[in-house]
Amino acid sequence: MSENTPSIFDLTSRVAVVTGGNRGIGLGMARGLARAGATISIWSRDETKNAEAVAEIEALGVRASSVRCDVSSESSVVDACAQTVEQFGRIDIGIANAGFGTYSDPIGMSLEQWRRVLSTNLDGSFLTFREIAKHMIERGGGGKLIAVSSMVESFGAPKQPHYAASKGAVGAMVRSYAVELARHDIQVNSIRPGWIATEVLDPIVHDEKASKALLSRTPARRFGTPEDLEGIAVYLASDASRFHTGDSILVDGGYTIF
Repeated sequence: MSENTPSIFDLTSRVAVVTGGNRGIGLGMARGLARAGATISIWSRDETKNAEAVAEIEALGVRASSVRCDVSSESSVVDACAQTVEQFGRIDIGIANAGFGTYSDPIGMSLEQWRRVLSTNLDGSFLTFREIAKHMIERGGGGKLIAVSSMVESFGAPKQPHYAASKGAVGAMVRSYAVELARHDIQVNSIRPGWIATEVLDPIVHDEKASKALLSRTPARRFGTPEDLEGIAVYLASDASRFHTGDSILVDGGYTIF
């Protein structure tokens, strides 16, 4: 390969949206895409965190911006997509990462608690995929849609039936979109992270008993970091994965197989 031949992992000239991309796993993936040359648009509600993330990404030598967006709101996602296309001219990569979970007694859980988690994790992923896919089909030329699911697709999550249900549904949605959009050269996949050390996981990471229990059944013998998601995000966003669609890829240090 000559030095003038572009790498199949080169994302220069691509525009990537990362929902919830201002911290944790989302910011880790945004950094990975930026290192590969992509222009980054962060969609999230916290404007202060958005600005900090944009500054960090721009320091890597690429263009970046943010849009205040609540992914559980249809009008907010529609507006965010329009603003991003207006600013950068196109969207080539859409990562539906925004999500959260709470711990609750599944017997005493209210319908409001249930719906609050699903509206962000599931509805938000659907709305993000729908709007970006609509744009990709209209402009032609294919694209990449990536959802951040969870390893809890594979096993029971105590006190988190709403979170587990949302992530299981995201996996099914990804497979359905993959079938539907393949004819448009749009690949759709999901990433299933394991125990990743972000601020959300801080209480467990710093709890000696809890962290010891989790790490004892993790073959890698450590918690993951947002940096551990950079490579898989770049692969799924690049031409290297043009025949790879409808998949759900575990990044968990071996936790679910041990």
